[in-house]
Amino acid sequence: MSPSVRLQEMIRVIRSARTQCEERGVIQKECAAIRAQFRQADNGGRSHNLAKLLYVHMLGYPAHFGQMECVRLIASPRYSEKRVGYLGAMMLLDEKQDASLLITNSIKNDLSHSSPYVQSLALCTLACMGSAEMCRDLAPEIDRLLKTANAYIKKKAALCAVHIVRKVPELAELFNTAARSLLTEKNHGVLHGAVVLITELCERNPSALPHFRKIVPDLVHIMKGLVMSGYSPEHNVAGISDPFLQVRILRLLRILGRNDDEASDAMNDLLAQVATNTDSSKTAGSAVLYETVLTIMDINSECGLRILAVNILGRFLLSNDRNIRYVSMMSLQKIVQTDHNAVQRHRGTIVDCLKDQDASVKRRALELSLALVSAANIRSLMKELLLFLSCCPPELRAQTASGIFSAAERFAPSQRWHIDTALHVLTTAGGDVRDEMVPSLIQLITTATELHCYTVHKLYRALVADISQQSLVQVACWCIGEYGDLLLRGECEETEPVQVTEDDVLDALETVLQSHMSSPATRGFALTATMKLSTRISRNVDRIRSIVSIYGSCIDVELQQRAVEYNALFKKYDHMRAAVLERMPVIDRSSPGHDNGEPAMIQAPDKTKNNPVVTLTQEPTNQARDLLDLLGGSDEPAQPSTVQPAPAAPVPDSGSAGGDLLDLLGGLDSIPDPSVTVYEQNGVTVKLRCDRQTDVGVTATLVASNTTDSDITQFTLQAAVPKCVQLQMRAPSGDVLPARGAGQVTQTVHLNNPNKVSLRMRVRLSYCSGGSTCQDTVQVDSFPASASH
Repeated sequence: MSPSVRLQEMIRVIRSARTQCEERGVIQKECAAIRAQFRQADNGGRSHNLAKLLYVHMLGYPAHFGQMECVRLIASPRYSEKRVGYLGAMMLLDEKQDASLLITNSIKNDLSHSSPYVQSLALCTLACMGSAEMCRDLAPEIDRLLKTANAYIKKKAALCAVHIVRKVPELAELFNTAARSLLTEKNHGVLHGAVVLITELCERNPSALPHFRKIVPDLVHIMKGLVMSGYSPEHNVAGISDPFLQVRILRLLRILGRNDDEASDAMNDLLAQVATNTDSSKTAGSAVLYETVLTIMDINSECGLRILAVNILGRFLLSNDRNIRYVSMMSLQKIVQTDHNAVQRHRGTIVDCLKDQDASVKRRALELSLALVSAANIRSLMKELLLFLSCCPPELRAQTASGIFSAAERFAPSQRWHIDTALHVLTTAGGDVRDEMVPSLIQLITTATELHCYTVHKLYRALVADISQQSLVQVACWCIGEYGDLLLRGECEETEPVQVTEDDVLDALETVLQSHMSSPATRGFALTATMKLSTRISRNVDRIRSIVSIYGSCIDVELQQRAVEYNALFKKYDHMRAAVLERMPVIDRSSPGHDNGEPAMIQAPDKTKNNPVVTLTQEPTNQARDLLDLLGGSDEPAQPSTVQPAPAAPVPDSGSAGGDLLDLLGGLDSIPDPSVTVYEQNGVTVKLRCDRQTDVGVTATLVASNTTDSDITQFTLQAAVPKCVQLQMRAPSGDVLPARGAGQVTQTVHLNNPNKVSLRMRVRLSYCSGGSTCQDTVQVDSFPASASH
């Protein structure tokens, strides 16, 4: 190929190369020829050579040696050379290149050129690659060009001003007056540039909002003209007059009307007009309507207008375009909390989107369907969600199961319905259920005392039918261990009675223990259930002893420890076996700290980093007689307590231990425990309450509540104290803090202070709120008065 070939010929030769090696050879030869011609002092083909070099740059080959040639061509008086020079500068130069500083003076001169086309070249280049220094030097020139009479130059100057405001925000005030005057233009290009510039000025400088809110009537007038104007071939797109300008104006109105009643009132009529007169059958009309909806929802709009916006989004859900359906559900998800009833009208359409083939649409439809669940529609909507759970993609199964559990817990019409729904989820997607759902369901079953027989029969059938669902197997084993006597009795009014023998039950548990599908945790449930049955059946106790003894040498340490302890019960403490393995007491879900079995989330600023950290560990609850021993001993019966008391403390001699117990449980109203607030932020309140004090120890309780509209999950708690103080923390009551103060969550702390130093404690909290994980630390320097030393 000759060095003097034209650009078209070079492109043809490069494209005809059959291999990459051949292409590199052609380009290297041409680049060498271009370099040689650049060195010549008087070269009439500079622009021609630079154009070829720009094509080489577009192919990804190095072309940096043409930067100085760009500077020379920009300084040329010929328009044809300036055009290629400015194009080369935009492609080969950026603000990090030293050569970009050399064209500042040329750009300044060309901004004052008599030809608007030369001015246009300089404006485009400055808007594309102007550095902060160039913007500061040339900003007055841009402000001057914004006031020129040429609409072609005004349009480009406005967009160049946008680049300057982004690069140097402190120069924004320079363009306030000129930007406002541009709205009087009739040219759509100038109006578009003006709206973009004003939007940028408002976003970069919120103090300018009062100044630009005065132009709301002007924007409304322009927008009405676009909506009501007839057919204009110059601006028409699919029957919509200049949808690009309409979208820009609506975005600006959204910014100006936010948190301002006067500006919002001025645009309410316009928004209603746009919403009712815009055709949504074409993409351009849908874009305008979508921006209208976002504007209505973001300003202080009227109630009827907001309902109209929700209805528009409901129409979008019927569109054949999946992208439109997706953005519609995204918008509905944002407003479902504030306009729940309006969104509820489109529940049927939203549920139908669960059957969509697109995975993203399915996910958004699922999130929106779960948000629409309420006490009024729980039965009908839950049927749809359970049907979706049975056929949903694997990646959505865990989210669906978790959402169904949460909705059932909040809006269940009855305990039986709640249990049936939970068991349906476990049967369908037990392998995808989160671990915390198992203890939550067990607690629910425990409180439903009249449904124990029904539940154990239903779980036994499910266990026999399928042992692959680990969560289901764990709950079933627990229920069989607790209520096995009800199962063997075969009397159940709520369901069809099934005659089950002791051998059948033990066979089912032994199958779980021996199955390769059972996890170590599941085997632990089954082994404990087998052991508990030893006090609930009359025969086969020897078989149970044999099963338990087998696992005394199990490779799993946890399972081995349980088996060894159970063997010890059979051999050394057989007289205590019935008492130890008696049925678990009913958990009072309404008691403080046990609402839904969920703990609190605690937040605080991170102020400390030192001192050892003590991590929470689960501890068993004491028996009733431990509480009596604490009070001095008594033979009177007492209700078992689910809260561990602190080590023995001096108790005044005011009667029998039973009386002391009554005083302890009944004096809370007349003598409230002193407490201090250690944290109160973001809707979460944590108080420290003193429960008991000795000369060398303090027992206190952290009580947390949540006033936000959503539950806070995945709660963990750690604490640290000075080395001279010993810390013991009891297990939290759960791992979810209910929304809207639906319940309190407690955490008991015991501090042993033998040296009687000033008590200090640091608490680190981790939780998940709104899909994001947070971790904070709070330092407790002020204990309640009765707990201070």
